Amino acid sequence: MDRKRFKGILGGVALASALGLVVGVWGVGRLRGDDLNTHPAVTLKLADPNEAHVGPSFAPIVKKVLPEVVNISTTKVVKTPTGFSGETPMDPFFRQFFGNGNPFETPQTPREQRERSLGSGVIVSPDGYILTNNHVVEGATDIRVTTSDKHEYKGRVVGRDAKTDLAVVKIDATNLPAITVANSSNVQVGDYALAVGDPFGVGETVTMGIVSATGRTNLGIEDYEDFIQTDAPINPGNSGGALVNDRGELIGINTAILSDGSGGSEGVGFAIPSDLAVKVMDQIVKYGKVTRGYLGVYIQPVSPDLAKAFGETSPHGALVGDVSAGSPAAKAGLQKGDIIVALDGKPVTDSNQLRMGIALMAPGSTADLKVLRNGSDRDLKVDLGTFPSETQQASAQAANPRGSLQGVTVENADSAAAQDLNVPAGTEGVVVTNIDPSSPVADSGLQPGDVIQQVNHEPVRNVNEFDRAARDAGSNPLLLVDRQGHTLFIAA
Repeated sequence: MDRKRFKGILGGVALASALGLVVGVWGVGRLRGDDLNTHPAVTLKLADPNEAHVGPSFAPIVKKVLPEVVNISTTKVVKTPTGFSGETPMDPFFRQFFGNGNPFETPQTPREQRERSLGSGVIVSPDGYILTNNHVVEGATDIRVTTSDKHEYKGRVVGRDAKTDLAVVKIDATNLPAITVANSSNVQVGDYALAVGDPFGVGETVTMGIVSATGRTNLGIEDYEDFIQTDAPINPGNSGGALVNDRGELIGINTAILSDGSGGSEGVGFAIPSDLAVKVMDQIVKYGKVTRGYLGVYIQPVSPDLAKAFGETSPHGALVGDVSAGSPAAKAGLQKGDIIVALDGKPVTDSNQLRMGIALMAPGSTADLKVLRNGSDRDLKVDLGTFPSETQQASAQAANPRGSLQGVTVENADSAAAQDLNVPAGTEGVVVTNIDPSSPVADSGLQPGDVIQQVNHEPVRNVNEFDRAARDAGSNPLLLVDRQGHTLFIAA
């Protein structure tokens, strides 16, 4: 806890104690029941202490849920930079004279330091399995789980999935109160939502709000996103805690907030839907990790203009921009320009839904796809492969650092090369100065003099940002290009 905040709390306690002392001196003493009217200055109308509360209240729900949520305290060892003789880094004022070295001292190696943090978790089985966020336990060397009845257990990580920010922790305990899991696909905007957790380590807390939105994607928080949005305050320490409905059933795992920088809730919080969390948890418990289905295509959203160009009345489905050679999609006959409109009989509304649906299928399973090709429906069966590991992806990127944009030479738009190509002053992006004829994008329509402003909707303002976006873009990225003052999209 922040030291100043902790002092403030102590000050509040001290003040309350002092006031209690003054009240005692005045002789009011401890008031109980009808004692209030024993010697009244004013006759008070008192509630019957034996009368049961009548009216809407979440108290029964909260009483049930609180024991099902735990506090998770973690410790990790981090290396912090030191200056000289183990001191903190040199003041920037002196660094301008000495550079990064001090001629009078011997530099020291980075110092190891223990870092402690707090989070929350949800008991999902009586025998000690706890669902939480990956970022709560990632890198932890020691995990302590404290239940609502103040029992403390040593926890171990069963497995983690960074792409959804989920993790499973196990403690050696039995007969624990396990939460009831709801079907999050039934959650509707306007439903009551309670966020339960242990923010700031002060103890279990409950905040109330409503579900503001479902299916939130493209936020850049995780690789796979399908968030429930809520205005129930999710404060630091609530990460990994429960988002429950008005029956006390788990509908999501609290994971992120939008904040103005203060770290507190601004009324926009996000939770991982329980349906997704359970599927990830099952794989972690069974195999210790998550494996995802692999289709082997680059897909992009179907914009209104693209829908019109393909003869569709409304934008829907996922457009196949490219098919990887030798991939399951290629073997099944999927082609560039196909629009995938259904997966296993369920409509595909956008590219993110298809991506999430394929990722949740097991490698080796068969995906039934309905595609639109040249105005006609086709049914294809694809035997899914295994999504490449991060190591495999890194190796592929190292061999081809710009992916399918290899062979495209760019410069910052404010460079001399940009001026030679008559790029207007103030144009943001990177200017294409040359395209290798053997480049995969040589026939895409990209031209020298074009200013690339986005790669797969990610803004690029300089060469470094372009290189990073190109590495992550995969095959056949979608480029937003400024050409002589007019913007256009190019599927490269």
